[in-house]
Amino acid sequence: MPRQFRSAWLKTLATLAALLLLAGLIGALLDHTGLALALAALGILVWHYWRLRRVLLHLTARRRWETSPGNGVWNELDRLLYRNQQEMRARKRRLVEMLRSYRAAATALPDAVVVVDRNTQRVQWFNEAATTLLGLRHPADMDAPLVERLQPLPLAHWLAGGRNAEPILDANSPVDPGIRLHLRLIPYSDHHWLLVARDVTKLLHLEQVRRDFVANVSHELRTPLTVVHGYLDMMEPEDFPDTGPMLVEMRKQSQRMAQLVEDLLTLSRLESQQHTELEAVGMASMLASLRREAEAHSQGRHTITVEDRADLDLAGSNKELHSAFSNLLTNAVRYTPAGGRIHLVFEREGNGAVLSVTDSGYGIPATHLPRLTERFYRVSSSRSRESGGTGLGLSIVKHILGLHQARLEIRSEVGIGSTFSCHFDAGHVRPRAPLLSISSSEDSPA
Repeated sequence: MPRQFRSAWLKTLATLAALLLLAGLIGALLDHTGLALALAALGILVWHYWRLRRVLLHLTARRRWETSPGNGVWNELDRLLYRNQQEMRARKRRLVEMLRSYRAAATALPDAVVVVDRNTQRVQWFNEAATTLLGLRHPADMDAPLVERLQPLPLAHWLAGGRNAEPILDANSPVDPGIRLHLRLIPYSDHHWLLVARDVTKLLHLEQVRRDFVANVSHELRTPLTVVHGYLDMMEPEDFPDTGPMLVEMRKQSQRMAQLVEDLLTLSRLESQQHTELEAVGMASMLASLRREAEAHSQGRHTITVEDRADLDLAGSNKELHSAFSNLLTNAVRYTPAGGRIHLVFEREGNGAVLSVTDSGYGIPATHLPRLTERFYRVSSSRSRESGGTGLGLSIVKHILGLHQARLEIRSEVGIGSTFSCHFDAGHVRPRAPLLSISSSEDSPA
């Protein structure tokens, strides 16, 4: 117990003892000692109950506490309650100021921020940018159903995904179709979600300008490169003994530039596509073709095995999927030393399917894995150029899989090898046509 409370407690006890002693003396003089003590004790009890009632009334009325002079227990209690009330009021003022500051910061954000009730999917709060970008109005849209207020945005199915909802990368604003939005759903508590909408109109416009520039430049480079390559093919090294090695290198570099231009054009075409037409892709013949290509590219330097465990076909573009799978298999051959193994397997994965290419090559450090699908990104520039790569293969694979609502997963360990897996959902698999059915596994060395 603090010293001031102990002192007040002792003073109160001393006062009570003095009152009882005085009452006893007066009772002795009047020859009614018991009655005098009883009346004194009753008076003391009434006084304490009156102070207790006063404290309770102050607490329930939530009025500003007032202290009274004195050194007794009740005076110390008054001072303690007064101090606690002042501290609570100060803490409340700080919290209110912080809340106002956070609300002002959220209001000033250029991104639209909407707080949504998780259970009812109704609007709880939104900032000023939500009015500009999403068309929400205060106070009319407070506690309004979010899906209904943001029509025609496809939010019903998206909100149902909750924590697993993928960001909507490109959506038209309900206010102005010319405004393009990037939407994210952030579950920040058990009962509320945060909907964040960002204006990406300028960013998408710049991305379109970049795609157009790359496509136009690549198209313009194709003709002069074809002419240069044609003239180089007409020049035989034997006819120019002094410059023979130079002609060979020039041919090699012109072929590399031509391949780079073709890859750039392919990538630009894929980026401009919104979707792809679904057609039946016979995986039995696809796997056989991929194996022949890999063996031709390897020229007997690797052990190549192919397994077909799925007994399924895919739905999508046969040409694009063949290009994606061929890119992965060619990379495996290119970056696996002679004598290594390359294993391609197509198998079921839940209601979907997965095609994986595993090699025993150099492996890729973990720090490089997140950036492998970027354009021209190279783990080792010298090794990539020596092997003839353009740095666009995995970017092409990523875009092709994106058009098929599939995803690319990369696992690798330095010195052991890498595995590139293409995961397809149930909407892009089909039962295998009987005429295309072949042996469920094919496994033999190249």
